[in-house]
Amino acid sequence: MTTTGRSTRVRPVRVAKAVAVVDRRPDGTTYLRNPNPLGPYPVALTDRLVEWAQRAPGRTLAAQRDAHGEWQHMAYADALDRVRRVAQALLARGLSAQRPVVMLSGNSLAHLVLALAAKHAGIPYAPIAPAYSLQAREFDALRFVFDQMQPGLVLAEDTTAFQRALAAVVPAGVEVVGSPSGATGHPATPFETLLGTAASAEVERAHAAVTGDTVAKILFTSGSTGRPKAVINTQRMLCSNQEMIRTAMAFLADEPPVICDWLPWNHTFGGNHNVGLVLYNGGTLYIDEGKPTPDGMAITVRNLREIAPTAYFNVPRGYEMLMPYLKRDAAFRRHFFSRVKLLFYAAAGLGQRFWDELRDVAIDACGEEIMMMTGLGATESSPYALSTGSDGAVSGRIGLPVPGVEVKLSPVGSKLEARLRGPNITPGFFRQPELTAAAFDEEGFYKLGDAVRWVDDGDTSLGLVFDGRINEDFKLSTGTWVSAGPLRVKFLQHFGGLAQDVVIAAPDRPFVTGLAFPALDACAALAPDLPAGATAEQIVSHPAVRATISALLDDFAREQTGSAATVARLILLTTRPSLDAREITDKGSLNQKAVLANRAALVDDLYADPPPPHVIVSGARVRR
Repeated sequence: MTTTGRSTRVRPVRVAKAVAVVDRRPDGTTYLRNPNPLGPYPVALTDRLVEWAQRAPGRTLAAQRDAHGEWQHMAYADALDRVRRVAQALLARGLSAQRPVVMLSGNSLAHLVLALAAKHAGIPYAPIAPAYSLQAREFDALRFVFDQMQPGLVLAEDTTAFQRALAAVVPAGVEVVGSPSGATGHPATPFETLLGTAASAEVERAHAAVTGDTVAKILFTSGSTGRPKAVINTQRMLCSNQEMIRTAMAFLADEPPVICDWLPWNHTFGGNHNVGLVLYNGGTLYIDEGKPTPDGMAITVRNLREIAPTAYFNVPRGYEMLMPYLKRDAAFRRHFFSRVKLLFYAAAGLGQRFWDELRDVAIDACGEEIMMMTGLGATESSPYALSTGSDGAVSGRIGLPVPGVEVKLSPVGSKLEARLRGPNITPGFFRQPELTAAAFDEEGFYKLGDAVRWVDDGDTSLGLVFDGRINEDFKLSTGTWVSAGPLRVKFLQHFGGLAQDVVIAAPDRPFVTGLAFPALDACAALAPDLPAGATAEQIVSHPAVRATISALLDDFAREQTGSAATVARLILLTTRPSLDAREITDKGSLNQKAVLANRAALVDDLYADPPPPHVIVSGARVRR
């Protein structure tokens, strides 16, 4: 783990070692499994709520700031009472797998209670990214969700904000739960009405009928290859996955975890992984209403100044935006690292340079190195499937399968596709049988679509490395294969925060090019003479910005080997990715194919001869 040459004490934390039994077959297929058994787990996730309400009734399950900025706490016993009342209200309305619940509004105490109530009563629900309702001008994606789900009840807490979406997609007769004052076109039921329902024995009968195969929730994926996929999450998936997490992160069983988390519950990382590990282990979740944006980080940091987490979970962008606050504020730095035992990231790669920087900040704050972990999973795997372990992690590595998960490495072209099997794997897609049939191979392994490779083919104990998405790779017109995923990661690491993301272009073209979404604030800092409130066009066309990007592009080319490993030309985009055009997913990642399709004219500019002025051309020669 030490990358700076210093020997530093690692803060003690119980984490399992990443190990695997490896079975290589003559046809190139390799099977991996963790030799350690998976422990027992409950039938339903809310069985843990019942257990902790008995063992620690007054402990806070979740807290959220109210309109006055004060934390409102919900204890375990109170949460169970609310869940039973709301479950009764749902049953009284005849909700079921045929008439499920759809949640349009984001993370909140009400959202949590309604979600747990639906799980407790065996009624599926689908949390939907609020952006589908609040940021879209058209509602095609949201309409698709409603056509798939055919809900009997919809949660939209602030009906004023959601009014346009409600009017566009909610059928007449479908009940909306939210603030009645904002419902000008669709009547709304106050959430307090559900809470006011007295629970009866019907709730216990419904809960007793829940099995491992009961559909707990539906999570809609980003739909990067077309329409969103409605991923079934069963009770067995959620419960087995939480046991997998606790087996790997054994410290979760030592003391109840405390986390402060912004990650959206419509996504598997926030809604399954983080909410689940808090409930499963009797912990406390502080709902962070911030996010990794310039404005949102102020909210996040305000919360973290008060709440010192015992473990911290985030995406790389979240860590990157937190870093300046940690660097410049010693008191905040000491508070944040005061009791955190683990830093975990997922959903994207974290560059080694930034990794080292985060390590050094932690050492400065507390004199200890904090264990970092990551892994590989998917919405279809609940999500935990592969993970690093007690040996720590290095940038790029994703570890080995956790107990209970089998991994199959199947040759696809020149790469190895990771395929998964286990109790945490989805049985398929809700009301999408054709997608279900295509998602599994002949042995019942879910085809992840991610390519992986060994860190060292001769030493499998070092684990696996992410090697891009199978369907993102393409050939140049020369016949040379381009691994777009790894190239994108290298590009973003090289440009050190000046590019938020990049789309690699070039299928059937003679060389690789890119469309980059610039980090406008960072780029503007390169040109102090820019006027206040400069437009994106003014920023990206400024000579100082273009000179810096051009120099970085040249340096990038010199560091690579071969034409397929670099970017020969680049355009800095001046418009943000469009949600309506499906250029950006509900979790904020780019839909590469949609960006290329929607901006085909710019792609043509990248290959024009001579190139137009807005194209930045690398003048460096690539090493052969």
